Amino acid sequence: MSTTVSSRRPAIRRRQLLPLWLGLPAIAIVLVTQGYPLVTQFFMSFQKFGLAQQFGQPAEWIALDNYVRVLSDPVFWGVMIRSIVFCAIVATLTMVLGVLAALLMTKIPTPARVLLQVAMLLAWAMPHLSSLTVWQWLFNTRNGVVNTVLVALGFEQFHNYAWLLEPGSFFVIAGAVVIWGSVPLVMFMVYASVTQLDESVMEAAHLDGAGPFRRFFSVTMPMIAPVLFLVGMLQIIWDLRVFTQISVLQDAGGVTSETNVLGTYIYEIGLGQGNYGQGSAVAMIMLVLTLALTAGYVRQLLKNATQA
Repeated sequence: MSTTVSSRRPAIRRRQLLPLWLGLPAIAIVLVTQGYPLVTQFFMSFQKFGLAQQFGQPAEWIALDNYVRVLSDPVFWGVMIRSIVFCAIVATLTMVLGVLAALLMTKIPTPARVLLQVAMLLAWAMPHLSSLTVWQWLFNTRNGVVNTVLVALGFEQFHNYAWLLEPGSFFVIAGAVVIWGSVPLVMFMVYASVTQLDESVMEAAHLDGAGPFRRFFSVTMPMIAPVLFLVGMLQIIWDLRVFTQISVLQDAGGVTSETNVLGTYIYEIGLGQGNYGQGSAVAMIMLVLTLALTAGYVRQLLKNATQA
């Protein structure tokens, strides 16, 4: 009997280690492609780069000077606050619209639901640059569709109105672009969660006299809360690191100094100005902020795995 048990232990151990062995290639790829740039960027944030470094001279080690300059720069704090506010507004609207779209799909007939799913999938799969081309055409100053329609409705102040020159309207367009591309993923994940709910619980709440809103906030929301938390955390992380949408709209006419977020600010001072040290310092600060948010996401994943 003891011989049989001892012979089974290596087989059990091999089965337990199998997921780790299968994941090693992916882990190795991540370490090579992400680890080296991250470590290099970390050391660059403590160095000073100038004209001499373009001719092969080693960068000067200046310890925490880059961080001191960045953290004492009011421009950086303006960009930081702008990024956080933009992220909070866009992520909130994305979650609200995504949840509403998911609930709508549970109420409409199958043909309409399939059509909506296909439309959302196409919106989510479309490359950012392609969608931005359409958005620029819509808000073009001279012959944009939005300006043309508004003028036709009697709003003459929108004749040749430059949407991207004003920071307020710039971020309205940028937020619309980000939300338009992000809502489909939220919708699909929430819809998948809602369709797995126990109908008997909803029927019991209905028999107890709970109306639609009461059933949603008292029954549906608590049951899909883990999914909402995970999707919301991912949305916050993505919106905090947004770059392509802001950069393309800046190139189309936005005022860079008034519309920079963290991603474009790092690009401007790092690659645009050649100040790789300060650019790396800002990038590391952004990484710390992202990791703080990711920590909550990882804790929730581990909690769900433990409960499963």
